[in-house]
Amino acid sequence: MDRPEIVAPAFARPEVDVAQKDGGVLVLSSPELLGDYQAHLGISLRRWAREAPDRTFLAERDGDNWRRLTYADAAAAADSIAQALLDRGMGPERPVMILSGNSVNQALLTLGAMQAGVPVAPVSPAYSLMSQDYAKVKHILDLVRPALLYVETGPPFAGVLSSLDLSGIELVCGGPPPEGLDASSFSALLSTTPTPAVEQAFAAIDPDTVAKYLFTSGSTGMPKGVINTQRMMCANQQQAAQIWPFLAQDPLAMVDWLPWNHTFGSNFNFNMVLTQGGTLYIDGGKPVPQLVEETVRNLRDVAPTFYSNVPAGFAVLLPYLEQDAALRDHFFSRLQMVFYAGAALPPDLWQRLEDVSIAATGKRVAMVSAWGSTETAPLATGVYWPIESAGVIGLPAPGVEIKMVPNGGKMELRVKGPNVTPGYLRRDDLTAEAFDEDGFYCIGDAGRWADDADPRRGIVFDGRVVEDFKLTSGTWVHVGGLRVTALAAASPVLQDAVVTGHDRDYIGLLAWPSLAGCRSVAGRADAELAELIEDPNVIARVRESLARHNAAQRGSSMRIGRVILLVEPPNVDANEITDKGYINQRSALERRAEDVARLYAEPLAKGVIVIDA
Repeated sequence: MDRPEIVAPAFARPEVDVAQKDGGVLVLSSPELLGDYQAHLGISLRRWAREAPDRTFLAERDGDNWRRLTYADAAAAADSIAQALLDRGMGPERPVMILSGNSVNQALLTLGAMQAGVPVAPVSPAYSLMSQDYAKVKHILDLVRPALLYVETGPPFAGVLSSLDLSGIELVCGGPPPEGLDASSFSALLSTTPTPAVEQAFAAIDPDTVAKYLFTSGSTGMPKGVINTQRMMCANQQQAAQIWPFLAQDPLAMVDWLPWNHTFGSNFNFNMVLTQGGTLYIDGGKPVPQLVEETVRNLRDVAPTFYSNVPAGFAVLLPYLEQDAALRDHFFSRLQMVFYAGAALPPDLWQRLEDVSIAATGKRVAMVSAWGSTETAPLATGVYWPIESAGVIGLPAPGVEIKMVPNGGKMELRVKGPNVTPGYLRRDDLTAEAFDEDGFYCIGDAGRWADDADPRRGIVFDGRVVEDFKLTSGTWVHVGGLRVTALAAASPVLQDAVVTGHDRDYIGLLAWPSLAGCRSVAGRADAELAELIEDPNVIARVRESLARHNAAQRGSSMRIGRVILLVEPPNVDANEITDKGYINQRSALERRAEDVARLYAEPLAKGVIVIDA
C-alpha cells in the first residue's frame, strides 16, 4: 500500500557545489550566499518588543496555568538586569555562571548579561544535583572565573554551593537561598533602573563579542568550554532561515525541554524562537519515565508548530501519542515540521512517528534533521527537502564549507564557516588540536552520500570516526550504524547500548533495557528493571530479535554475538551520558571494563545472553 504524501512547509531548493581536491578530499558548499545577519541577539529582542510587544515570548508552568512574559516585558527586564550587572563592574572578564535548569529567570539573566557584554556560562544541573564529588562544577568555576553565580532556588544546590570557594563571587537566587549562605535576590536585579550606560554597552557589542561559554561533556576528562560569539549564533540563525523559509511565515510555537546549557536547546531552539519572534513554552519534563508525564501535560495544553527532540525524547513520548487519540490529534493540529538531532533516529521510531502523523492528519508530516556540534552553533548541515527515512543529515548551510577527508575507510567531515567557534576557554592547546591546516574544525564524525549519483540527495551520517574499531579478523566495525540497527531490531526491549568488540573475535552489546518495553513484553506492569532483565520473555525477545538481525547480515561487522542487560543507569560523573541522553561510547566502555570482560568470559558468565550467528 502506498504511503500518503509528505506535507512539507516552505523549504529552499537543495543544491550543493562539490570541489575535488588532492588525495580524494572533497569540499562541499552551498551555491546560495549567506545573507546579512544581525550583529547580536539583543537586536532581535528589541525588534520584537517594538513590533509585537504584547506577544508571549516565554511561558513556564505556574501550577495549572502558565506564567507568560511578553516581548515588551522581557526587553524591559533585560535592560534592568544589564544595568545591575554593569553596576557590579561586570564585563568580558567577569562573567555570569548558572547552575540551575531552564526557566524564565535564566532566560532574562542570559539576555540581560549578553546585551551588557557579559558572557554567560550555563552549566548542566546534573553536575550539581546528580554528582557525588562536584568535580566538574569546580573545574568549570575555575575556568569561567565568574563574578556572579545564579541558582533558581537555593536548597537543592546547597551541597554543591557549600563545596565551592565562592570568595569574590556574588550568589544570586531566584527563590529561597541555601541555608547558611548569603545570597542576593533575583528580584533585586529586576528592580534596577536602567541608565544610559545600558545603551552604551548595547552599542558596543559586535559580532565577535563573546556571548556564552557552553561546556561539552567530552569523550574523556573534564568538560571543555566552547567559546560562543554573537557572530556564531546570529550567522547560524540566518543559515536556518535561508534553508527553512517557512520559519518567517508565522510565529513559531515551541514546547521544549532541551537544556540551555547545551547548544541544541539554547543556540538552536531558544535562539530560533527569539530571532523569529515566536513563543517558547518551557517544558519541565524530561525523556525519562518519571518526568515524561509533565511533557505530555504541556502538549495537551499547547499544540506546537515546530517540534524538536532527541531520539530518546521521541521514544518515551510515542506511546502516549499512539494510545491517546485526543493528544495525538492536538499535537499534530498545527505542526509544520518534526525535527530530530543529537543522535541517530532508529528506523522503528521514524516509522512510528509517521504512523501517528498519518492517523492524526491523513498525511505524513515532514521529518528532518541537521548535523553539527557545540562548536558549530550548532547547525552545519541541514535537511530542507522531504526525506523518506532517517539518517540523512542534509547539505551545507549557506556560508558553510564541509571538507570530506578519507579516513580509515570512511569520509571524515570537517567544518568551516562564520558559525564555527574561535576555540576553547583558556585552552589554546585544545584549540590548536581542533583545527586542521586549512582552518576546518575537526568534528570527529563521518559521512557518505545518500546517492553517489546525485549529491543533492544529501549526506548520510556514518558514525564517529573515533568510535569505530577492528575485530581480531581485521574487520572494521562501524559503531554508529550498527547501534541504530541493533536497537531497531530489539525494539521495544532495548533503549540504548554501547558496542564492544575491539580486538575481540565478535561484537557484543552492553545494553540498557527500556522499562516500559520490558514490562510490556513480560506482561508485568509493576516489575522493576532488576527483575525484568532476568524474565524469560524479555531474554527470549532479545535473543530472538537479534538472531533475526544477524541472519539478515552478510558479514561479521554487523553480527552480534553476546549481550548483557544493564540495570545501573549511565553515570554523569563518568561522562557516560550527555544532557540529551546520548551515550558516550568511549567513556562507558572505560568505566564498564568489568562488564566487557564478563561479556567475553569463558565459561559463560551469569547474565550473558548468547545470540545465534
